[in-house]
Amino acid sequence: MHPGVYRVGHRAPSLEARYLAAVRACGRGAFLAGAAAGHLIGLLNGTPPEPEVITPTERQIPGVRTVRSRRIDLRDVMCVRGIPCTTVARTLVDLGATLDVDDLARACHEAGVCHGTTPRQVESVLDRRPTSRGAGKFRVILRGDAPVTLSRLEAGFLERLREAELPLPRTNRPAGSRRVDCRWPARGLTVELDGYRYHSSRHAWEQDRRREREARARGDEFRRYTYGDVFEQPKLMLAELRPLLRD
Repeated sequence: MHPGVYRVGHRAPSLEARYLAAVRACGRGAFLAGAAAGHLIGLLNGTPPEPEVITPTERQIPGVRTVRSRRIDLRDVMCVRGIPCTTVARTLVDLGATLDVDDLARACHEAGVCHGTTPRQVESVLDRRPTSRGAGKFRVILRGDAPVTLSRLEAGFLERLREAELPLPRTNRPAGSRRVDCRWPARGLTVELDGYRYHSSRHAWEQDRRREREARARGDEFRRYTYGDVFEQPKLMLAELRPLLRD
């Protein structure tokens, strides 16, 4: 597979075998990083990226992107299914160099849901790597201010309603003391669209709960939908909305 790394048998290697072979070919102390690590630990979807490996010494391996680092902090390294790779928090920081705010915030959300990664863990990596590319994006995300495709999420939500021939709401209008994402005043329904905000404070969580309480206090039904509801399981969302929006 690579110089000094061999595959026994004739089956095509799995993705994990390819990634492990790339790390082994780069020698002692090497580990998977970047988009490849993000894909391995489930933060990125789509076509598996080519292996990217951080090494303590200069290496040139065909088919492997290598990055030399003289100073390797073992706090940033873990092992996933036998493959040394960057921790979830370090992987997020590395992805900040290439992902836009929307995709990065979604990766942060996945890290929190799937791995229990906290904003503080990401901040700890940023403290050790203050010049990391993309640090500014994290300042937005970690405050909980990234609507994470809220415009895209809202557009997708409205498109699902049109496809289902359901009435469209008023969007981003004041209701009570705050603006709400979507409201049907005549039908007494408020919908909040949850972009993948990475809550770093109790304040952000309390704001969400306050919107819900205010909606119920004015007599509205209240629903909250996520990116997954709108783009991945819209049938379930629409089944819930139809009786609420029926004339």
